[in-house]
Amino acid sequence: MKIKTLAELTSVKECACKLMSARLKGKNSADTNAKEEQIQEGSFKKTILVCGGPGCSASKSDVISSNLKECLKSEGLENEVDVVLTGCFGFCEAGPVIKIMPDNTFYVKVRPEDAEEIVKEHIVKGNKVEHLLYTEPSTGEQVVEDKDTNFYKKQVRIALRNCGLIDPEKIDEYIGLDGYKALATCLTEYSPEKVIEIISASGLSGRGGAGFPTGKKWAASARAKAEQKYIVCNADEGDPGAFMDRSILEGDPHSVLEAMAIAGYAIGATKGLIYIRAEYPLAVHRLQVAIGQAREYGLLGKDIFGTGFEFDIELRLGAGAFVCGEATALIHSMEGKRGEPTFKPPRTSEKGYLGMPTNVNNVETYANVPAIILKGAEWFSSIGTANSKGTKVFALAGQIRNVGLIEVPMGTTLREIVYEIGGGMKDGKKFKAIQTGGPSGGCLTEKHLDIPIDYKSLSEAGSMMGSGGMVIMDESSCMVSVAKFYLDFTVEESCGKCTPCRIGNKRLYEMLDKITKGKGTMEDLEHLRNLSNVIKETALCGLGQSSPNPILSTLDNFWDEFVEHVVDKKCRAGVCKDLIHYEINPSACIGCTNCARNCPVDAIQGERKSPHTIDQEMCIKCGTCVTKCKFNAIRIL
Repeated sequence: MKIKTLAELTSVKECACKLMSARLKGKNSADTNAKEEQIQEGSFKKTILVCGGPGCSASKSDVISSNLKECLKSEGLENEVDVVLTGCFGFCEAGPVIKIMPDNTFYVKVRPEDAEEIVKEHIVKGNKVEHLLYTEPSTGEQVVEDKDTNFYKKQVRIALRNCGLIDPEKIDEYIGLDGYKALATCLTEYSPEKVIEIISASGLSGRGGAGFPTGKKWAASARAKAEQKYIVCNADEGDPGAFMDRSILEGDPHSVLEAMAIAGYAIGATKGLIYIRAEYPLAVHRLQVAIGQAREYGLLGKDIFGTGFEFDIELRLGAGAFVCGEATALIHSMEGKRGEPTFKPPRTSEKGYLGMPTNVNNVETYANVPAIILKGAEWFSSIGTANSKGTKVFALAGQIRNVGLIEVPMGTTLREIVYEIGGGMKDGKKFKAIQTGGPSGGCLTEKHLDIPIDYKSLSEAGSMMGSGGMVIMDESSCMVSVAKFYLDFTVEESCGKCTPCRIGNKRLYEMLDKITKGKGTMEDLEHLRNLSNVIKETALCGLGQSSPNPILSTLDNFWDEFVEHVVDKKCRAGVCKDLIHYEINPSACIGCTNCARNCPVDAIQGERKSPHTIDQEMCIKCGTCVTKCKFNAIRIL
């Protein structure tokens, strides 16, 4: 079936709305692009949405989905209740999660064996399965609807608007939520200049980390003269613990395809390329399915919407090199060359893929575009701060209660994210630091918790927005070791083209390693700072220029910890093995022998019912004895 007109697209949408009516009736109209008056009665009375995100999939959400279908069939309800495996809901800590529509009941930590109870109690009898409801830690009260949890209350989902709501492998469901309407509007009502004007006025900036104005980048590509131009989507998400782009591609791939086609129309490109790492097999599969469906419907290819506009998209798989997140290195990789950055100018908008003008944006940036076209530049620019418009998706990780994927307005404070959306620290421990911007970002402290999240504020605080990685650390973290960890990653991922990054970062790592082993000097701390500043000023690309950020920020904010490692030969967090030793308190040890029986190197001696001792020469400082002791008799000194 080929869709040639906006009327034909609307017809498909109306059919899709019938299929989706059960799940949408329970949604507030502000939560989705679908309009309530367009929703008609469908064949399914209820819909069970099962999170198919990476975390829930690892916990057998596909098995939960299959079990639900089998139970519904045994009850004769397979034609009345639909089961949909969606993209990521975001609330990974509570996974696997499911949501039953239209009553919008939110169940957490669901197991495959819970499927039968859910069907028999909730679907058949209409009773809530109370032990699967979410309990808000701050109040101890059970919450029925996800929107009432602290995790979701302050979120505004634009890039993630369809994730967790639609079946990502069915184009009709995307069209049912105004999918491809933005593309139709651009092609039939707006000139390319008008499209760029809207994106510019919205204030949308690159969500890949640099924050460069998207409209300005599109305008530069449009001005370039060439027989062929390219639109590139950077889906090479390499930050440790980051899964923002992956979740969008797995949960709503058509939003990116539509945005790329709009960008192609705006700059005069007919070809698009998505550079995605091969480690994302599900995202690759869903993109392949989505591209095939879009071609079948005539939404990619020739004469789109009967306007004569031609645009198609291909995939390019990356091998997982972090440096290929940089635009020029990415383009070299797509060309079959070594993934190394080059000097700018010329910029990719002038000379990119195969030497032709190329517009490069990341996944999250593109995901915002259709919503901006449909709702207007003023709507988007009304969200956020004066210098940073719209929302930002973050991947929360670390020692925080609510690990997961969130989308919040620019200007939201770090405190709101950590203590409200994130639920505070685990196990009652004290907050210590938050790393924003991945390995290129900086570590911020409690004094920074009230700064608004935007590009300028984070930069002034010594960190950066980055692509959206956010790691929260408690008092058990050693900040010297944290800096060493991130630098180790950078050294491993450096392409080696420029000397400051190839050699300078190795020297930084060696100094940090020396300090964590108790062999550092105060002179080393001075050298750390000086060399870090030199690398920032002389490295070729953004990877090298930002690589010293974790060191500089920890030196500024946790100077006393560095001094303790150097002068006192002590690691207060008990992380650096060369600076700690374990000691058994004889007055607390009852001689149960549990520690001795579990020591992997037999470093603990003592008679039963008598205090034990640890041979410090034999001890490998693995910490097993501490975890196995039930009487808190072993101290870390």
